[in-house]
Amino acid sequence: MAEVLEKIYQNEEERKLILREYRKLLRTLPSSATGEDRDNVRRAFELAVQAHAQQRRKSGDPYILHPIEVARICAEEIGLGPTAIVAALLHDVVEDTDVTLDDIRKEFGERIARLVDGLTKLDHTYDSESPQAENFRKVLSFLVEDVRVVLIKIADRLHNMRTLGAMPRHKQLKIASETSYIYAPLAHRLGLYAIKSELEDLCLKVTEPEAYQDIARKLRETKEERNQYIKRFIEPIKRKLDETGLKYRILGRPKSISSIYNKIRTKRVSFEQIYDLFAVRIILDVPREREKAACWEVYSAVTDVYRPLPERLKDWVSNPKSNGYESLHTTVIGPDGKYVEVQIRTERMDEVAEKGFAAHWKYKGINATSSSVFEVWLDEVRELLENKDADAREFIHDFKTNLFTQEVYVTTPKGEVRVLPKGATALDFAFHIHTEVGYHCRAVKVNQRIVPLGYKLQNGDQVEVLTDQRQKPNADWLKLVVTGKARARIRRALNEERRRQGEMGREALQRKLANLKVDDFLQAVDTLVRYYGYASHLDLYYAIATEQVEINDLLADFELKDRKLVPRQQPADAEKAASSDQPAARVLPERRPSRAGLLIDGEPAEHYNYTFAACCNPVQGDDIFAFISRNGGLKIHRANCPNATHLMANYDYRIRRAEWVTTSNTEFVAELKITGIDDGPGVIERLSHELSSKLRVNIRSFSIEGREGYFEGTIKLLVSNVNQLNLAIRTLQHLDNVSSVVRVR
Repeated sequence: MAEVLEKIYQNEEERKLILREYRKLLRTLPSSATGEDRDNVRRAFELAVQAHAQQRRKSGDPYILHPIEVARICAEEIGLGPTAIVAALLHDVVEDTDVTLDDIRKEFGERIARLVDGLTKLDHTYDSESPQAENFRKVLSFLVEDVRVVLIKIADRLHNMRTLGAMPRHKQLKIASETSYIYAPLAHRLGLYAIKSELEDLCLKVTEPEAYQDIARKLRETKEERNQYIKRFIEPIKRKLDETGLKYRILGRPKSISSIYNKIRTKRVSFEQIYDLFAVRIILDVPREREKAACWEVYSAVTDVYRPLPERLKDWVSNPKSNGYESLHTTVIGPDGKYVEVQIRTERMDEVAEKGFAAHWKYKGINATSSSVFEVWLDEVRELLENKDADAREFIHDFKTNLFTQEVYVTTPKGEVRVLPKGATALDFAFHIHTEVGYHCRAVKVNQRIVPLGYKLQNGDQVEVLTDQRQKPNADWLKLVVTGKARARIRRALNEERRRQGEMGREALQRKLANLKVDDFLQAVDTLVRYYGYASHLDLYYAIATEQVEINDLLADFELKDRKLVPRQQPADAEKAASSDQPAARVLPERRPSRAGLLIDGEPAEHYNYTFAACCNPVQGDDIFAFISRNGGLKIHRANCPNATHLMANYDYRIRRAEWVTTSNTEFVAELKITGIDDGPGVIERLSHELSSKLRVNIRSFSIEGREGYFEGTIKLLVSNVNQLNLAIRTLQHLDNVSSVVRVR
C-alpha cells in the first residue's frame, strides 16, 4: 500500500495522512468481513488513489481523503457493510475521472457497478430544464432497487457539509439549501436521527451563521452548569432503577443547535427561557420479548421520583413511527422546577434510532413489524416512480411530501390503524387505501359524519370512504391533498384524460396540415409550440381539442415555403425571450445607476433589471443571492429567505451570485414583530420614542394589538443597512415590557 502512495504523492506528510485515514477505515470493517471483502476494499482504494491522483479538494487536500471518509461514515456512522464501503470508495471515479462503469464491472462485478452507477450524476449533455432535479430523481430511484445508493449519497453529503468552509459563499448557500430541502428530511425518513440533526445544524451554520455561533457559544458557557444539573437529576433515578435489577445505562445530551434555534424562533423566547435544552436517555439491555414491559417499568420508576406532564407522554414503543423509531418519551418536572425530557428505549431501539434503515435490515426477521415500516414506504416510492413521464421537479415535490416528520393515526371502519402525515386530508386517506378507491371517491365519513374531501384528519379519527364508479378526479382535487401518492395519482389521471383529448386535437391538426401539403408534421408542430410558447406538443393538442384555440387562428401568422410552415414575420427578440422557457440573465440594453451598491456574478448590478424580493426584504449587509425570474428580471433574496431553500434546490441554474460592495444612501424596508406585556397606556409611545427619537430610525408603518395582558405589534422600518436594523432590535429587546423582537422572514 505504501508503495502505491509513494508513486503518486511526493509529500511524505500527505502519504502518512492518507495511509492513516485508510487504516482507520479498515478498523471499521465488521468482524464478519471475509478475506475477499478485505481484498475488494484494498483494490477499490488503490483504484481510487490512482484515479484521483491529480485531483485536490477546494481546501487543497488530496481528493482521495474524501472517498475514504465517505466510506468510513458508511461503515461507522450508518452501519453499512463491505460492499457499500467499496462503492463509497469508488463513488466519484466514473463521474470525475477516466474510469468507466465497464472498468468497474470487470474489476468488481455487476453489483458494485450498479451502486456506482446510481451514485454517478447524469452527464452534462443530458437534455433537461432542471438537471439538478433529474439527478435527484436518478439517485432516489435506487431507493426501491438498492437503498445503499441513497445511504452512501447521504454519507457523501454529510462529509461535504462538514468540509464546506473551503467553498465560496454562494456555493455554500446552494449546497446547504439542497441539503435542507432533500437530504436532511431523507435522513430523517430513513431513521438516521444523528445524521439528520448534524445536517440541520450544518445548514444553520451556513444560512444563519450569527444565530448558530450565538447558540453554540451559550451552550459551551452553560455546559458545566448543565452537567451538574443532569447529575443531580439522575442520581435519585439511578437508585430507583437499581432496585428493579434491570441492566441499563443513562446519559444526558443537549438538544441540537438547529432544534434550539427553531424553538427560539417559533416560541419567540430567548435562549435563557428554554428549559428543555437537554434530554436524559435511559437505555436498557433486555431480551427482545421483554422490551415493552421493561420500558414501562422504567417509566413507572422515573415518575415515582419526578412528577410527569401527562400531555407530554409519547408512546412510540406501542406505536413506532413510520420510519421505525421506537422510544418512550415523557417530560417531568425536575429539581428547581425545570422541565426535563426523559427518553426510555432498549439497546436495539437505540441502534435503530441512530443507524436507521441499516439497523432495521440487521434486525429483519427478528422483528418483522419494524422492518415492514420501510417496505410500506418503499412501496409508495415505487408508485411515484412508475410515472416515467412526470416532470422531475414534480416528482421531487411529491417525493418530499413523503418525507414527513409528524404523523397522524386514524382507523378504518374495521379498526385497522393507518399512519399519514400530519395535515393529510380525507381525500389523501382515500388514495392511501388504494388508487382505485381514490379515483372513485364520492364522499368521506369521519366518525360517522360526512366531511368535505379537504377535511384535515385528526388523531383517532375513524374514516370511511364512499365510492362511485362514475366519479373521476378533477384538477380541483390537487388543492385538496398533501401526500405525494395522492398528488401523483391525480396528476396521472388528469394527464391520461388530457392525452386522450389531446389525441383528438392532434388528429384535427394533422388533417389540416395534410390538406395544406405540409411535408414534415412534427417539424410544423415544433414550430407552432415554440412560436406560441406552449410547454409541449400535448399542451398544443389539448388546447385545440378543448377549443381554447382555433386551428385557423394558429396558422394565421404562418405561410408555406418549400412545403414547410414558417412565420410570416419573425418575432422580435423581446417576444422570443418572453415565450422561452429558459430565462436570460441579461435583459435591458440600457444602463441604469446602481441603486444599492450591488455586484451580480462579479459585474455591476446596473447591467441588470433587478428588484428586491418582497418575501424577505433584503437590507444592505444581509447575505443575498439573485434569482432569475420567468420574465428574465432578477429578484434579490436574502440567503435565509423562507423561499431560498426551494429556489436553490429546484432551480440552481437560475441562481446568480450577488453581493454588496459599497455603502449607499439607499433605504431598505425591514419588518419586525414585537411581543410583550401590555402594562397600560404608553406602550406605543415608548416603542416609537426608542426608534424615532433615540435612534433616528424612520418608521414606515406601525400596527399593534393588545389582548389579555400582552401585546403583539408589527413595525416596518426604513433602515440603511443590517447594522442599523440589528441596533434597533437590540434596543427594543432591552425594554422592560418587551419579551421578544424578531425580524419577519
